Amino acid sequence: MKILVINSGSSSLKFQVIDSETEAVLVRGVCERIGIDGGFTYKTENISVKEQAPLADHKAAVNKILTTLTDAKMGVLKSFEEIDVVGHRLVHGGEKFTGSVVITDEVIQAMTECNDLAPLHNPANLVGVDACRQLMPETLMVGVFDTAFNQTMEPKAFLYGLPYRFYEKYKIRRYGFHGISHKYVSARAAQFMRQDPKRVKTIVCHLGNGSSICAVKYGKVIDNSMGFTPLEGLVMGTRSGDVDPGALEFLATKENLDIHQIMTILNQESGVLGISKNLSSDFRELKDAGIKYNEKASLAREIFAYKVAKYIGSYAAAMNGVDNIVFTAGVGENDSDIREEICEYLEFLGIAIDEVKNREQAEAIRISDGTSRVNVLVIRTNEELEIARQAAAVAAQIKKA
Repeated sequence: MKILVINSGSSSLKFQVIDSETEAVLVRGVCERIGIDGGFTYKTENISVKEQAPLADHKAAVNKILTTLTDAKMGVLKSFEEIDVVGHRLVHGGEKFTGSVVITDEVIQAMTECNDLAPLHNPANLVGVDACRQLMPETLMVGVFDTAFNQTMEPKAFLYGLPYRFYEKYKIRRYGFHGISHKYVSARAAQFMRQDPKRVKTIVCHLGNGSSICAVKYGKVIDNSMGFTPLEGLVMGTRSGDVDPGALEFLATKENLDIHQIMTILNQESGVLGISKNLSSDFRELKDAGIKYNEKASLAREIFAYKVAKYIGSYAAAMNGVDNIVFTAGVGENDSDIREEICEYLEFLGIAIDEVKNREQAEAIRISDGTSRVNVLVIRTNEELEIARQAAAVAAQIKKA
């Protein structure tokens, strides 16, 4: 079964074609600057193409993908009819979706009703869905939600200390994000360690420009550091993470700012970018600057590591123990110094890091030493593969029915 995986943004569209039987990636690429000047990247095992391409809208982008996939010289398919399923990454499903679903008009309507919860993501996701449905009307479309894996959280974890009527009326609660990544990585960790996922407690640290931590107990999420929006939780690249709401009222009054200006500051001007006095939101650049004795660059990385360690500690308590702590995503996979700094806070858990292993690169590696009471792992996330797996599972269920 061949799965086309689509991750649609407001002006970009990432794609892969994955053979669900072998889980091999046949092709990957991205359409960029859609509606602006257009850019197209396309890579197979033997071909790498990067070119300017007029992409007026998402439909034109999908058409470009399908045309290239079936091109006589560059294509990996004879016809786009070889695509059995299209798996779409969908960010926010609210409480309506606890798993992957066939995309129907009813599903699209339900997602549209969630647009207020993810105004930057859901409309863009739906544009990609609409483009594929127009060009491939007979092909099965499956939606894989970033929030679905987190829907096993209990009310004690997802409710805020607000009047209950706001939850009833507006569904204001913690939803958690990066669920596709957390699901893949927690399962891969158990597989790598030869554990039964239903008998293991794992904390996944998805650390990148956007970061979240997820507590997975016996295969189910019990908490996630992101909340009603992806703004809550850790200090991130440009996002503030947890902030006392009273400080925001104080800031708005002192600086004469409205709520939209406050939100812009929290989402785009804060995090390690803001702490470093606008030096960078890139952890690599902050590391280089810190080596050159830039105090604010070093402080930004120090605060990030401290916040990560605090969440890990709280989730270890919430699960009454932890078997695996896993680092993933851009920073988690590649920044050995950050991992080491985080783990120094966790010696009370019996964690001991192998300094040599911590600097190695692999798809999956155990970086804790033989004396460590908790396994510390680094695993490359693979959200596209997880989407393909879930899309294939939905297709298989339909065939059985």
